[in-house]
Formats: sequence, C-alpha cells, structure tokens
Amino acid sequence: MPVNDPYNPYDPNRNTYAPHRDGAGVNRAALAIHTIADIAAGFLALWILLYLLDANQGNVFVGFVRSVADWLAGWSQDIFTMETEGLRVLLNYGLPAVIYLLLGHGIAARVRRI
Repeated sequence: MPVNDPYNPYDPNRNTYAPHRDGAGVNRAALAIHTIADIAAGFLALWILLYLLDANQGNVFVGFVRSVADWLAGWSQDIFTMETEGLRVLLNYGLPAVIYLLLGHGIAARVRRI
C-alpha cells in the first residue's frame, strides 16, 4: 500500500467503530435546501415583477409563473388587504419570499454545522 494513502487498516490509532465523516453529503443537502429556497423566492419575486410591469395575463409563461407563485404563497394570501392592488400583491407575495429565504438559508446553515 502506498505511504500517502489516507486509509491505513494497520493504524493503531484508527477507530474502526466511528463512521468516516465526509462533509460532502452534508454540504450537498445544505446546498439543495438553499437552492430550493432561492428558487421558491425567485418565482415569487418574478410574479411580483411581472404583475407590477403589467405583463400579459393571457401569456402561457406568465400564467405558469402566477400558478407557481399562487401555490407557494397560498398560506399567506390576503394577509394584507389594501386598496392599492400593486402594494397588496407586493406584500402578499413578498412576505412568503422573504420567509422562504430566511428559513431556507437558516436551515442550510444549520445543516452545514452538523
């Protein structure tokens, strides 16, 4: 066996009962959580932008973004009910976007510490 091989079964200091901890799996899980939160917040932000810019509601892409944003923000619909429609959309879809970002990044940071 080569001398620079990190695995040495004859090492007396090697603990055979402790699993080999490789941070790659933990980092991948944290990255997945982080990415999912970013994508969710991105869809919500994109819908806010499309709405405020008066995008064509009959367009297939706009309809898709709206349906995804409605699903992601379903729990927060009509928390804010104000007369100004643009401000209502901004707050009702912006709040879940911020919460998804905070929770996703916080959970990812916690997973990385494991």
